[in-house]
Amino acid sequence: MGQPRAARAEAAWRVLTLAPSLVLLLLLTVLPLAGLLAMSLTYITWEGGRAHWSFAGLAHYRELATDGLFRTGVGNTFLFAISAVVAEMVLGFALALLTSQARWGQVAYRTLFLLPVLVPGIVIGAMWKLMYNFDFGIINQALALAGLPAQDWLGSRATALASVILVDIWHWTPFCFLLLLAGLQSLPADVHEAARIDGANWWQGLRHVTIPLMIPTILVTLMFRIIVAFKVFDEVYLLTGGGPGTATEVVSFSIYRRFFTQDRAGYGSAMSVVVLFVLALAVILAMQIGRRRSAAA
Repeated sequence: MGQPRAARAEAAWRVLTLAPSLVLLLLLTVLPLAGLLAMSLTYITWEGGRAHWSFAGLAHYRELATDGLFRTGVGNTFLFAISAVVAEMVLGFALALLTSQARWGQVAYRTLFLLPVLVPGIVIGAMWKLMYNFDFGIINQALALAGLPAQDWLGSRATALASVILVDIWHWTPFCFLLLLAGLQSLPADVHEAARIDGANWWQGLRHVTIPLMIPTILVTLMFRIIVAFKVFDEVYLLTGGGPGTATEVVSFSIYRRFFTQDRAGYGSAMSVVVLFVLALAVILAMQIGRRRSAAA
């Protein structure tokens, strides 16, 4: 009788200690999300300095289905996220492998590779906009030295999105590098030693030992990067403003336009709900894949 009573007391204590955190989580996440959903179902107008809400039903969601700008933003966002995240994962993993195998200067390498992610976004935008400048940017100056014509990197539809993707790769590869390096350093050394004893070369060890063991870390890193990539805003806002035309129009920038330049809070909320739903599905899918991989291992 004493043991179950002690177990119940311990369970009650855990509930009491977790209750403040759960309440805070409810206030900071669930309530704002509920407010966002409610806004997506209403028309919001301003009269006399006050917001007036009127029920719109699913009108905003029906409008989304025919919104060409939103479809363009979704397409650009998918292209941006897939291109940037794949490049960042590959480069981050390669840098993590090289750094983990370095015999000297590991601290210097890590510090150097982490510098881009420490730079504020506004500084990155100003720095790269100067580098991309058609007249005096360092990239066009390098092309001139090589005898190649200058390019309007941010003003041409053919190169604008690729230029923004390159900035994102430079900015966020260190994040992937840091997480993947931590994963590599946590791998058991005896497994690699056993593979070498069995005659596996470097490539075979990487393919059959290192990468399978790194799957959980890779999936977590991939999940974080996909979420952040889908929410990209500052680089587009600072470098191109969504232009030229709609060449760099992404979902976050479209939502910003609806909220702050067109004063359509209800419609912007509906766009936000759709994006949030897609991201939630992506996170759930990644967690399911990671759970299956871990169970198989």
